Amino acid sequence: MLIIGIRDKQLLPVEREWIRSPQVSGVILFMRNFDSREQVAALIADIRAARTQPLLICVDQEGGPVQRFRAEFTRLPALARIGEICERDPRRALELSGEHAWLMASEMRAIDIDLSFAPVLDLAIRNVIVGERAFHADPKIVSQLGLEYVRNMRLAGMAATVKHFPGHGSVREDTHVEKAVDARSLGEIRNADMIPFVDAIDAGAEAVMMGHVAYPAVDALPAGYSPVWIRDILRGELGFRGAVFSDDISMAAAESAGGIGARIAAHRDAGCDIVLVCKPEIVPEALAACRGAGACDPDVIAALRGRVAPTWQSLADNPQRARAAARLTALETVSA
Repeated sequence: MLIIGIRDKQLLPVEREWIRSPQVSGVILFMRNFDSREQVAALIADIRAARTQPLLICVDQEGGPVQRFRAEFTRLPALARIGEICERDPRRALELSGEHAWLMASEMRAIDIDLSFAPVLDLAIRNVIVGERAFHADPKIVSQLGLEYVRNMRLAGMAATVKHFPGHGSVREDTHVEKAVDARSLGEIRNADMIPFVDAIDAGAEAVMMGHVAYPAVDALPAGYSPVWIRDILRGELGFRGAVFSDDISMAAAESAGGIGARIAAHRDAGCDIVLVCKPEIVPEALAACRGAGACDPDVIAALRGRVAPTWQSLADNPQRARAAARLTALETVSA
């Protein structure tokens, strides 16, 4: 039911108790949890040892401005660099999108991360927090590059989580710090922002992360709280059968539902399978709100667990990694 954040680079005793709770489906790691590859791998092993049931270890390792683990990992370019190349050389851009996905996912799987919440399929139109995290403003380009990204994540043994449904790129506001409202009609959203998501779902994307944006022409509630968006459109109309994640409930735009317990209930009632509780200080309240509730369906967790994990040494010895790293890191040099 809950993916939780922890405070530091080692588990605290209270966090071991949190992880043992049947309402916890996994842990999400941030820069605050990272010092070195060796340290974070030991932390991941410690998290797994804290309970007997399977759980998910997650991160946002998108590249560009959102890359939690940097030292000793390939410095990945923002997806926007690949979108820029697509304008003049679509074939090369597809190759780079696939290499980006494979390299990111392979490095995460080599340290036993199950999920990096990727790719971003929002349109790069006007949102201040999406920005260069998105491939492009053209939904057809985003779809083409996104599908290649999803395919190559799978080749590296990682399920894809497309975000932030139904599209976060066309509003200005940053939902981390303020509410965001998109006044467009459903038809306008379908013909633009939703195109990459529809294509990725048709291609079998395993998970979708909802946004906290409200689309009042469709439903007054933000998308992650909206049965219209999740049950009627995502599940019903688009036929999505994978896992639905909320975005972080500590974000300002999530506050419209009320307190922590109300936010969790609203996401669950709308149809979210797993709720992100990224700030450790609100985890006790979130767990209290879930007391007595059932655990997440084990089949949902099993479908998202990482596969085909290489050792770090075998990955380091793989010439494919060296070639991909050289090509991708060169993108940032060119853009600079």
